[in-house]
Amino acid sequence: MRTIPFLVSRLVSAASSEHHGGRDQRDEEKQNSLHSMVQRVAIIGAGSSGLASIKCCLDEGLEPTCFEQSHDIGGLWRFTEAERISVYRSVITNTSKEMMCFSDFPFPEDFPNYMKHSRLLEYFRMYAEHFSLLRYIRFKTTVHSVKKRPDFSTTGQWDVVTETDGTVESAIFDAVMVCSGHYAKPHLPLDSFPGIENRFRGQYLHSWEYKDSASFQGKRVLVLGVGNSGGDIAVEISRVAAQVFLSTRSGTWVISRISDHGFPLDMMHTTRFYNCLENFLPSALMRLLRMKKFNTWFDHANYGLIPQKSPNLSLIVNDELPSCILCGAVVVKPNVKEFTESSAVFEDETVEENIDVVVFATGYTFSFPFLEESVRNICRRKYALYKYIFPPTLEKPTLVVLGLIQLSGSIMAGTELQARWATRVFKGLNQLPTASRLMAEVAKKQQHLIKQGLSNKENKIILSYIGYMDEIASCVGVKPNILLLFLKDPKLALEVFFGPCTPCQYRLAGPGKWVGARNTILTQWHRTLKPLRTRVIDDSSNHSSVFHLLTILGLPALLCAGLFICKYSPQLWFPGVRLGAIPICKMGFMKGGL
Repeated sequence: MRTIPFLVSRLVSAASSEHHGGRDQRDEEKQNSLHSMVQRVAIIGAGSSGLASIKCCLDEGLEPTCFEQSHDIGGLWRFTEAERISVYRSVITNTSKEMMCFSDFPFPEDFPNYMKHSRLLEYFRMYAEHFSLLRYIRFKTTVHSVKKRPDFSTTGQWDVVTETDGTVESAIFDAVMVCSGHYAKPHLPLDSFPGIENRFRGQYLHSWEYKDSASFQGKRVLVLGVGNSGGDIAVEISRVAAQVFLSTRSGTWVISRISDHGFPLDMMHTTRFYNCLENFLPSALMRLLRMKKFNTWFDHANYGLIPQKSPNLSLIVNDELPSCILCGAVVVKPNVKEFTESSAVFEDETVEENIDVVVFATGYTFSFPFLEESVRNICRRKYALYKYIFPPTLEKPTLVVLGLIQLSGSIMAGTELQARWATRVFKGLNQLPTASRLMAEVAKKQQHLIKQGLSNKENKIILSYIGYMDEIASCVGVKPNILLLFLKDPKLALEVFFGPCTPCQYRLAGPGKWVGARNTILTQWHRTLKPLRTRVIDDSSNHSSVFHLLTILGLPALLCAGLFICKYSPQLWFPGVRLGAIPICKMGFMKGGL
């Protein structure tokens, strides 16, 4: 593809052609004059990121108006059988409640660690009610266009045209937050599968059309794609279908939600301690350790799932897929070469006859048809956005796109932090670099993708959760200072460094500090165990002695490890130091769409 090299050259030339001295100063003066004027903010979408954006606007004294096309909040997570994109009936979150909560509003302690869409929607309603967000949402309203005003270069304002119940309105806003997510348009690559349109007599559909397994009773079904949705759908359909085939082009690692001793996987592995080890140890060694860990559950080669070599690690969360493969309910196949009238021919020349239904679990693409073309072209590629948020070529930073990220942890937590930064930029409390520096950084990132051979695979790249969160937190001024915590509050510091990196860590200090953050972090394991301990067993004395022994033996080792990492990882202790390029994560837990 020539799109990225062209964009890189354009950005580089734009950055290098400016005279940094006078131009940088003028850019900064323009930003300062703009910020005093920003008040009215249009928010597009009332899903998780839209709700967080409304609250962040209110926290900064801005005036939000949220436009939601449907009649209710929740976005993708509000299940419906209507003709719109939503989760399927049986979906369960891949991220645990402590890792995906809003940073100043933890889940109730009796909520399960991984939950159905209905419980997550209930949480959204609680959040919206607690912070009185619903009054700022205009339901059943479609945004038709978002265009720069003629005086945009001086005011940064936008003309927003909407339609509600057939009535078209136009309004002027000082800033716009696009919160429609990257699950807006199904990706249906029919051209990649010869015969599917003009020869195959069976049914084919995209996974967004899938709601439940009722219509697949007794059928032979082929699922294309082994992402999170493909794995889930294959498992569910296999309970009623005559046979399910799961086709994968490159394979994937499969992990369970349950980690050692039954704790949630992401809480055990998404820690600052592990993050330091990943950054310190050689990447080849980390890759070998991960492969060994993944194959501890089952040998992926024996199950036909072992991924082909790739610069980015493919990984899904599925507790049942290995069992379904083991009992033959799901058969793993290579990529499809072509379709005939009733069969699928695979690249290894094997043929499966009498295929009734083909399910395309081939993902989504993001689309912003309401944006004017000049802005839409930049937003088509998330790596063309500064920090995956700000279009770098705008004269004024008054439009942001939230949620165009794939993290190794919760996207909900990531988009909330993005919204906190964006609203502070609108308000003038945080400053962006000059336009030339924005474009130079974006161009540098694009060139890095080209060198890695990932320029046409950016939708498969997963960013380090802690790396990205800390980078944005540094911009906001809320990154935890670990060294200072060890000096002032050792108990909290141990939990922050060795425990799960929950969103509440970014409410301990700085703008938006929340008085309940410390207690929320210290009680996170209690909330994790609360919904599990529904049958009381009196073994407290045994647990107490074991915990005391582990404390005596383990604390010195942990402190030594901390000092060792302090010596070799200075950026961890000095949050003011800007991070470099965001590393491509080696583990991914999160199903997109949060």
